[in-house]
Amino acid sequence: MGMRRGVGIGGLQQAQAQRQQFQKVGDEKAAEQLQQMQKQMGVFRQNLEDFAKKHKNDIKKNPEFRLQFQRMCASVGVDPLASQKGFWAELLGFGDFYYELGVQIVELCLATRSRNGGLLELSQAHSILERKRGARAQPISTDDIERSIQKLKLLSAAFGVVTAGAKRLIQSVPLELNTDNTMVLAIAEKKGSVTLSQLKKEMSWTEDRSLKAMETLLNEGMAWVDDQSSAGEREYWFIAFLKDDGEE
Repeated sequence: MGMRRGVGIGGLQQAQAQRQQFQKVGDEKAAEQLQQMQKQMGVFRQNLEDFAKKHKNDIKKNPEFRLQFQRMCASVGVDPLASQKGFWAELLGFGDFYYELGVQIVELCLATRSRNGGLLELSQAHSILERKRGARAQPISTDDIERSIQKLKLLSAAFGVVTAGAKRLIQSVPLELNTDNTMVLAIAEKKGSVTLSQLKKEMSWTEDRSLKAMETLLNEGMAWVDDQSSAGEREYWFIAFLKDDGEE
């Protein structure tokens, strides 16, 4: 009866060699897949460029078409706004378009800040900007405005877009709104104003918490106080939610 041979050093070495071989094959497979993926991405980008050349006028003149094109770009990791130079800027003029729109947004926010405290409803800004730009200017969408604001954020942390209930607001003051602040805005969005009793009832907040949330917004001039309100208590109004042409 022969002796059963154990794994021994030779067996361990053989197992190690097999693992290394599997690793090598795995690495080669991964490298091959990565190469194929890069090749596919290159084809996607080329197709995107061909598409942009073909539909150049639609992308420039039709805001809805432009939005869909931006989404196509994002799906393959291309940012047409990333550089002022190169293919996208030369072909579509995106750099100049969003730069010009960004300047107009800044001017509008500065002109209205004394009234709204640095909060301007996005749809309202869209209407005002379209009117100011005139009928001959390239049409814009709220998406175009948001993309311009994303670029403005690189220059100034003051600019951003915040959500308040069903509305989107351009913020043009360097203020970090906390969760309570944005909840106040969401409640006030419904009719343009809010009271402390309303906050306490709808949010189950204490009076101190309600006052603290309002204090920041009042100090920045985003809310105005009405002590003659028919509500029977102090009412806080938000100019950003009131219909206003926003003219200088």
